Amino acid sequence: MNRITIVGLGAGDLEQLPLGVYRLLKESETIFLRTKEHPMVMDLAAEGVVFHSFDEIYEKHDRFEQVYEEITEVLVSRAEAGPLVYAVPGHPLVAEKTVQLLLELDRQGKIEVKVGGGQSFIDALFASVGADPIDGFQLLDGTCLRFQDVHMNQQLIIGQVYDAFIASEVKLTLMELYPYDYEVVLVTAAGSKEEKIERIPLVELDRAAGLSNLTSLYVPAVKEMETAFKQYGTLREIIATLRGPDGCPWDREQTHQSLKKYLIEETYELLEAIDEDDIDHMIEELGDVLLQVMLHAQIGEDEGMFTMEEVIESIAAKMVRRHPHVFGTVDVENTEQVKANWDKIKQQEKGGSQEPAFMLKDIAKGMPALLKSYEYQKKAAKAGFDWRDPKGAWDKVWEELKEFEKEVENGNETEIKKEFGDILFALVNVARFYNVFPEEALAMTNTKFYRRFSYVEEQVRKSGKSFKEFTLEELDAFWNEAKKKNIE
Repeated sequence: MNRITIVGLGAGDLEQLPLGVYRLLKESETIFLRTKEHPMVMDLAAEGVVFHSFDEIYEKHDRFEQVYEEITEVLVSRAEAGPLVYAVPGHPLVAEKTVQLLLELDRQGKIEVKVGGGQSFIDALFASVGADPIDGFQLLDGTCLRFQDVHMNQQLIIGQVYDAFIASEVKLTLMELYPYDYEVVLVTAAGSKEEKIERIPLVELDRAAGLSNLTSLYVPAVKEMETAFKQYGTLREIIATLRGPDGCPWDREQTHQSLKKYLIEETYELLEAIDEDDIDHMIEELGDVLLQVMLHAQIGEDEGMFTMEEVIESIAAKMVRRHPHVFGTVDVENTEQVKANWDKIKQQEKGGSQEPAFMLKDIAKGMPALLKSYEYQKKAAKAGFDWRDPKGAWDKVWEELKEFEKEVENGNETEIKKEFGDILFALVNVARFYNVFPEEALAMTNTKFYRRFSYVEEQVRKSGKSFKEFTLEELDAFWNEAKKKNIE
């Protein structure tokens, strides 16, 4: 079988090259280099080593994936003529995509690959910046860096920061987490006689000169908690500390039951922020809702019942499972099909396609009454228990109004209350026919009333008089002014 032997050129000079690799390069007739842009290459040429490089392939393509695929194809094709040596910078098994592609072909039995030695640039880089890898580090690719992959409490080594464009992309990604003036270290040709080390603020990363395929970025681990506030792990640690033995007495006393009211309050405050279209307020209130989720999860962990990771796993699995048109092979054409699939999968998750014995039983008991009535009616409508059109719903409203008026005349307090509830229930039915979410509609009206009445209060204060000194007609005039000013 055709054989490709892969060796690493290390990170520095010829003197650092392992003896076995040196001898192999000296004795081999057919040698390919991924790139000749390496400090070792000139020394090898001076030693009489003849090689071919793939640098011209980099000029042909816009995407690295295409470059790596073509290099792999050429190597496999040339190996048909006899064994060859493929030399890459650093160590063959560190940040070398072409090597991984060749190893996959080896696993498939299409070619024989042998991996030789080589010194990784990681060792030289840590020596250059004076850091210890035992403290933990991540090795990431600058050409496809995502801020979700970054752990700020660990050291980062970001490879392939070879030009200003990649440096700019890396900078913008990191600045979603790190302060703009956070000190980072650019290391080029680590461990070689051409080594260059530059400590700069993150914001200046793409302005650095001399970037090349030998350039890596070192980002020190964050030591101060405040700097890492954007990371989920930091929030997790804060909540655990608050609930811990040396934490806050109030937080330690909380239970799932005691926190229920706060979750409801924070949810409504978030809805208010959404109605106000106030982005800063939304950020704050979303944080408050998240705090409640984190506290409940921490209580679950403290009691040995469940963890936040289980909560995340549950919702992640559900989202993938219920979106087969995104994560699977199901095709949909519109939102209605999405909803139908959702309901079908949800029913299967509950153990079958049959309707439960009591269809309204899975509506949360703790819902506000107005919201619960909406959910009840929606469930009943799915079963076919519904008016054919809005007219039937409207007729029911008028019917309930008359019954309410009758009980008011009779002066029966209990029946008055019941009939008023019937009116609200009937109005919710009307709202459903017009795709109006009653809870949201009432919240909007509450907000409108608050703002207009606040305007009335402001006019009263400006007058220097008290409310009692105004007639209802005068106060109503202020109210009408607010309406004319479009105060909503």
